[in-house]
Amino acid sequence: MHLLPEIIDSAEAVQEIRRDIHAHPELRFEENRTADLVAEALSSWGITVYRGMAKTGVVGRIDGELGPGKMIGLRADMDALPLQEHNNFAHTSRNPGKMHACGHDGHTAMLLGAAQYLSNHRDFKGTVIFIFQPAEEGGAGANEMIKDGLFKEFPCDAVFGLHNWPGLAEGAFGVTAGPMMASSNTFEITIKGKGGHAALPHNSADPVLTGAQVVLALQSIITRNKRPVDAAVLSVTQFHAGETSNVIPDSAFIGGTIRTFTLEVLDLMEQRLREISHSVASAFDCQAEIEFSRKYPPLINHANEVQFASEVMSELVGKQNVDTAIDPTMGAEDFAFMLLEKPGCYVFLGNGDGDHRSVGHGMGPCHLHNPSYDFNDALIPVGVSYWVKLAQRYLEKN
Repeated sequence: MHLLPEIIDSAEAVQEIRRDIHAHPELRFEENRTADLVAEALSSWGITVYRGMAKTGVVGRIDGELGPGKMIGLRADMDALPLQEHNNFAHTSRNPGKMHACGHDGHTAMLLGAAQYLSNHRDFKGTVIFIFQPAEEGGAGANEMIKDGLFKEFPCDAVFGLHNWPGLAEGAFGVTAGPMMASSNTFEITIKGKGGHAALPHNSADPVLTGAQVVLALQSIITRNKRPVDAAVLSVTQFHAGETSNVIPDSAFIGGTIRTFTLEVLDLMEQRLREISHSVASAFDCQAEIEFSRKYPPLINHANEVQFASEVMSELVGKQNVDTAIDPTMGAEDFAFMLLEKPGCYVFLGNGDGDHRSVGHGMGPCHLHNPSYDFNDALIPVGVSYWVKLAQRYLEKN
């Protein structure tokens, strides 16, 4: 690896920041302590700080000493998950029911490390924007920052994001052009029938039987409506009905999620979900009420920025440690909103298989959104060096 020596030397200090954030997790739009920590650190390094976007968002700005030029945006997410941590090492969560189980603590710390380095080395032309975003976990904080004027106040020419990725070799990178993460969408279907005595079902319009038929029929969208080459997932995750054994209820509730890599496939699936739900319900003398919510769009990387970022990653860790055709994932990420506004690239940084965890970790796997997860601090100098070299090369190139 070709890491910057100064960054290697500062890795322990960045690790302390990461573990402090891990020990004090905050949920979406509640990242007040974290935002204060970020803002105070940026200010102490002479970086101009802006606050208030999406409630708890923080933006830092560094202008190069060589004059105006292009503007690059680097983004990290700050929020934690509503999860009870199973680890008991020294930096375990001190906030019950809240945990950094996705590595946003590491993302924030690595971007802070890059900000400190670039503040000390401003020998470049142009501007670096450090975007510390709240509420990635279900709150669409990226979209909220955009709506609050992020790219009007800071008209970035390109924007880049990064996420640690368990299962990918420690310190390796993965990326692909085009769709890399899926859209995230939820549906709620209420089947309204006519309740009655379970011994006299002919006097009722049974929403439970009807709902069961709807659940089965929805899977035909995957197998018979969309093209086999178009990836999509439809998962029914909730089915609630009735309160006792001898009464047919008046209604049944079905909930779930749909994920796709394109909006065209999403349009098809929403249309068919509505048609099937209404038609099946009608066939059983019931009615269907449907709420469909489009949460996050698919994350689609831009080809030129992927090529550029791949060159920087290869320079940093060697071409053999950069997978430029990594399999897309059906997970969702609200950095997708930023890529709808600006060209850019989102990459995975390998978190390893969990062997890095300190004594005292939980017995579960070191997977994202798992109560035994912990960010791999060995990634800190790699991630910081990536951000620094990415910014420097981008501003040199342009």
